[in-house]
Amino acid sequence: MTPFAEIRARAEARKGGSEKLAAFLPARPDPAALRRLPDDRILAEMARRVFSAGFAWSVIDAKWPGFEEAFLGFSPARLAFEPDDFWDALTRDARIVRNGAKIQSVRRNAAFVQTVAREHGGFGAFLAAWPSSDEVGLLDFLATRGDRLGGMTGQMLLRTLGWDGFTTSRDIVACLRDAGLDIAEEPKSKADLRKIQGQFNAWAEETGLPYVWLSRICACSIGENAATPRHGAPEG
Repeated sequence: MTPFAEIRARAEARKGGSEKLAAFLPARPDPAALRRLPDDRILAEMARRVFSAGFAWSVIDAKWPGFEEAFLGFSPARLAFEPDDFWDALTRDARIVRNGAKIQSVRRNAAFVQTVAREHGGFGAFLAAWPSSDEVGLLDFLATRGDRLGGMTGQMLLRTLGWDGFTTSRDIVACLRDAGLDIAEEPKSKADLRKIQGQFNAWAEETGLPYVWLSRICACSIGENAATPRHGAPEG
């Protein structure tokens, strides 16, 4: 496998030096801040990622104040007591995107967040305690216990919440394959995901860098060479 130092050097050359590459990196993950994150903000981000999947993010962002109002500030405790009529009315609510399956996912994920929060003293505390060396396990947990939180939706949820992990975007996969990792062009199997996890674990040990930086540097080293940072975008 290609040493990460070579991948970083290539990314720096593409972006115009180490300082310009640094501008493309997200903030260093802060486990203490994640631990303090209120459950309503976590549920809100789950909903944002679910509704954004397969939809223009700009539309969801523009309508988001309406989402906050319609879903009662995403308070899991409040939503847990709302009857079927409340959820049925949301399918006709113009403040949000009226997708019935995604609306019901908020209901199910509210219960999911409540359950995990009770067990761990908060969903953020649960996430903060989960090691980055086992992102594959955490993604499986989200997909299995949550609703519509699998695949890239789960990866972007963790990224936007501030959990330290990688993504399997097109550029990341291209970087890994170029570095010598034997995975599919669209790695979805557990075997491929374990290989990806193992390689990021090796690079983390090699460099001491957070996984989110490894992921973004990897993305910057290959593919489309964006001239300006796009923090939060799924490419890295």
